[in-house]
Amino acid sequence: MAISSRFSVAVHILSLLEISKNERLTSEIIASSVNTNSVVVRRIMGMLNKAGIIITSPGVAGARISRPISTITLLDVYLAVEVEQQDHLFTIHDKANPQCLVGKNIQHTLEQRFIQAQRAMEMELSQVTIEQIVADLLIQDSDISTYPFK
Repeated sequence: MAISSRFSVAVHILSLLEISKNERLTSEIIASSVNTNSVVVRRIMGMLNKAGIIITSPGVAGARISRPISTITLLDVYLAVEVEQQDHLFTIHDKANPQCLVGKNIQHTLEQRFIQAQRAMEMELSQVTIEQIVADLLIQDSDISTYPFK
């Protein structure tokens, strides 16, 4: 089981918007950086807009981040785009055989561990901001002439 790529694409979009904040980036430009279809970018940007992380205007190209990136955590982004996963990161099969020792007890046993794992992941994501991600990106490649990309 894996978290969908929407999460990493959303972080990519936010990082690109921040690094290029003095430019109006269309979904086509952003899609080119992500190397995906602009429809995917618009869908994810819609989720970020709905969550109040970015501001978009219908019929107007571009978006801007709604608040300082030091206040936007990876958990905020995760919760905005992983709609199906917000309740539970892990799912447990529900058709186990109740006549079997393992089958009748596996759900309860795993549920406690999975809840702990999800809380640990959420705690970790809540400690990292988009500001830290952008800083790491800029450290990786200090050639600002390639932004948003060439």
